[in-house]
Amino acid sequence: MPANIESTQIIKKPLLTEKSTFGMNEQKRYAFLVDSRATKTEIKDAVQSIYKVRVIDVSTQVRKGKERRLKYGMVTEPVTKKATVRLHPDDSISLF
Repeated sequence: MPANIESTQIIKKPLLTEKSTFGMNEQKRYAFLVDSRATKTEIKDAVQSIYKVRVIDVSTQVRKGKERRLKYGMVTEPVTKKATVRLHPDDSISLF
């Protein structure tokens, strides 16, 4: 990934699911949908610069697109990348 890419282009949006909301409240873990070319260090720097928090750990997961049958044939959803970020115990992000 080029070095001049902005943090807002790396972090696409936060993922708000039942599991990620539990992680936010109990374990200081936040889930984000990120650019598929971003590395863990770039994700860490982007979260720290956008939300002004201290990141301890970053875990990534590549999610393959499912095939869906629609009336005009089979369609494959795009491949996405999910990043789970663990914060310092004193920090938090307010997404609501």
